[in-house]
Amino acid sequence: METTLTHAQKVLRMEAEAILELLPRIDENFLAAVDMILACQGRAVITGMGKSGIIGRKMAATLASTGTPSFYLHPAEGIHGDLGMVTSEDVVIALSNSGETGEVLNILPSLRRIGAKIVAMVGNAGSTLAKNADVVLNVGISKEACPLGLAPTSSTTAALAYGDALALTLLEKRHFTANQFAIFHPGGSLGRKLLLTVGNIMHGGDENPVVNGATTVQEALFVITDKGLGAVSVVDIEGRMLGILTDGDIRRGLSKGVDFLKRPVTELMTREPKTITENKLAAQALHIMESNKPKPITVLPVIDAENKVIGLLHMTDLVRQGVV
Repeated sequence: METTLTHAQKVLRMEAEAILELLPRIDENFLAAVDMILACQGRAVITGMGKSGIIGRKMAATLASTGTPSFYLHPAEGIHGDLGMVTSEDVVIALSNSGETGEVLNILPSLRRIGAKIVAMVGNAGSTLAKNADVVLNVGISKEACPLGLAPTSSTTAALAYGDALALTLLEKRHFTANQFAIFHPGGSLGRKLLLTVGNIMHGGDENPVVNGATTVQEALFVITDKGLGAVSVVDIEGRMLGILTDGDIRRGLSKGVDFLKRPVTELMTREPKTITENKLAAQALHIMESNKPKPITVLPVIDAENKVIGLLHMTDLVRQGVV
């Protein structure tokens, strides 16, 4: 008798094999669907009932977030007025494993009268839905993972993966970029990582702790304390970066005796520190700070094209903005 773990592993293996069954089905019909959607002046409208409807909702969401305008249409609601959302410029992608789902078949005549193109994603290429579609995508699999052969399992997994293949192929064909993706995902940590730049969160102007090379360590310490960022950028008379002095440098300097406080900061500062420009993503600043060797750094001077210091970024700024 199968153990609990071996049974669960069997389910995963069967669903993985179901996806692999579809590899030969990335064919001329797949290309025809891609071309039809690319040429579409409207939207991709996804429809399906039950579990196919759930897969359709996810498919519509993936398409919409990757550059293909899309929405999900419930077929049962469609026959009660929601078909008014579909236009002749749209492509309807209808999901049905059997290809005989009544609610989906019921909206086909209206879709034809509207003039929308129809792509059928079916498990039966000889079904009624397939026969009435412009393009047929056969996503049928040989066996469900359900031991009763009843609950949609392998078939929905395969359809989901095939939908992802379609959406991401369209993404590539549209030359969809990370910046465009970010526009559709402005909320949450994803949006912050994709949209937030160093210039958005750095401490500039009066908040930027800067001293010149002739400043004493003691005077620099007062600036560090006043600005509260744990460091000060050291610049020449034209404002160009010379180095950085941190409160950690000063603590380590105490081992030399208090006389070092009267010395110029150039004797204690770190020369040629890591820097970044204001137009870079905050996520890139995080990478620079975390990957510094031999240990991560907590502050990063921000410079312009002429190597002039225009700001300072602290790790806590990244944490506060949810980039970390």
